Amino acid sequence: MALKARTVLRIAAAVVVLGVLGYQHWHRVDKPATADEADSAPLTAPADSKEPSRPVRTWQRGSLTFKPCELGRPGSGATAQAWCTTFEVPENRDDPHSRRIGLKVAIARSDAQVPQADMAVLLAGGPGEAATEAWVLEAPAFGEVRKHHDVLLIDQRGTGGSNPLSCKKAEDASEQETFTVDLDKVRKNVASCLDEVRQTADPRFYTTTVALQDLEDVRKALGSPALDLVGVSYGTRVAQQYVMRYPASVRSVVLDSAVPNQVILGEDFAANLDSALKKDFAKCTAIAACKQRFGDSMQTLDQLRDALRANPHKVSFRDPETYETVERPLTEFSLASVVRMFAYEPETAALLPLSINSAAHGDVGPLLGQAKLLTGDLSGDMNNGMSMSVICSEDADLLQPRPQDQDTILGNHLIDAIKAQCDVWPHGTRPDDFHAAIKSDKPILILSGELDPVTPPSYGEQILPGLSHARQLIFKGQGHSVLGRGCMPQLLGKFIDKPDPKQLDASCLDKLGDTPAFIDFNGAAP
Repeated sequence: MALKARTVLRIAAAVVVLGVLGYQHWHRVDKPATADEADSAPLTAPADSKEPSRPVRTWQRGSLTFKPCELGRPGSGATAQAWCTTFEVPENRDDPHSRRIGLKVAIARSDAQVPQADMAVLLAGGPGEAATEAWVLEAPAFGEVRKHHDVLLIDQRGTGGSNPLSCKKAEDASEQETFTVDLDKVRKNVASCLDEVRQTADPRFYTTTVALQDLEDVRKALGSPALDLVGVSYGTRVAQQYVMRYPASVRSVVLDSAVPNQVILGEDFAANLDSALKKDFAKCTAIAACKQRFGDSMQTLDQLRDALRANPHKVSFRDPETYETVERPLTEFSLASVVRMFAYEPETAALLPLSINSAAHGDVGPLLGQAKLLTGDLSGDMNNGMSMSVICSEDADLLQPRPQDQDTILGNHLIDAIKAQCDVWPHGTRPDDFHAAIKSDKPILILSGELDPVTPPSYGEQILPGLSHARQLIFKGQGHSVLGRGCMPQLLGKFIDKPDPKQLDASCLDKLGDTPAFIDFNGAAP
């Protein structure tokens, strides 16, 4: 879960590592509107048009009128076709006369001439990612779902096209920050961000709980279809909260990389990362060539961390995009942030033993160069103001540094930074039962990556006791966000068609396995 991905390496926006890095970079995009869709859509033209113009296609769903639109993603040329509209809601739901904000609503329409009455809905991660922007990457995972179902996308208030709480000026001003843990600078940057955001929004009203009311109002405006919730990372918190508040509106639920309601975001970051790294490195030492080449990678990482703790310094490496030599400060926290970034997906985790070994011998290029590519791909994905509105309202006051985490790779730096941010950022209201464990008889499927460094399989196990009609699938060798892995897109379609978790044949997932570690830059051992 995260803020702005480029800031994963800057303590000034430490909340970034909350989770954006788990999304798969699929390249297949949503299909254009089909001819059947065009034929079935009524044609209208502006009433005051003085010259002939091409008719504007529209499509009515419930009381909402949609038009064809192209969905994109910051920093990417990939696009997806959908149908879009704007739905107005009060910013402060306790004051109907408060500022009105527009929610960006999109529907990726089904291939079927007459789709099923229930709708799937993608609940994006972060907190801070916009669903219409996430769709460009997530669309392939919904290919089977769309054979019979429409897919609803709503940019949660504060993200994307829904009055985003972005802090562009503050982000630009912090680009020169070092990796030094300076909590005064954290507070200063947050205050600058707040000044910018307050020009168009009151951050107190951009919490998960308020967003649930938005979703329910949109559902009613669409004609009150039952919803099949598909939450990813932070989106699994949204899904659980929605089930608790509006159970009659829910038909089925899929929780990908689940966060239990009772977990305080941030409290387990350090322990979860260390646990995932040890599992990753154990798979390396189980292979003779990898063990001979790198030995104990966890020990090497600890030693590198200790050396940087004693002597943080600037390092030079060649930028993999511009090929220019760049200089960056390297400290124990920046090392931990980069390593955590790599651990989200098995393809990058496979580079860790080699990259850590190279860094320990003075060559930081492989580690920081790859990190530069990752953060460049992800920049702009998150709305950092909305992320702070969620975390500061829902978790920060319950978050405390844990002594046992002090000597982990991540330590307590992130917790300290989150609390410093929330010293400044306004807090919304949290319901008394917000962190109560979910109890439900809805059909629920929980997806967990075996090596997930942020939402491990144990999180899914914590959710199961309150569910009478649920099942957890663990993806061998996989990390964070597994919706698009292996045969899961097919299973997703089957489950939403017939939501019976116990009867779902998931044996095709047995084909998933480990991604072997690179022993050199040519790849893994033969």
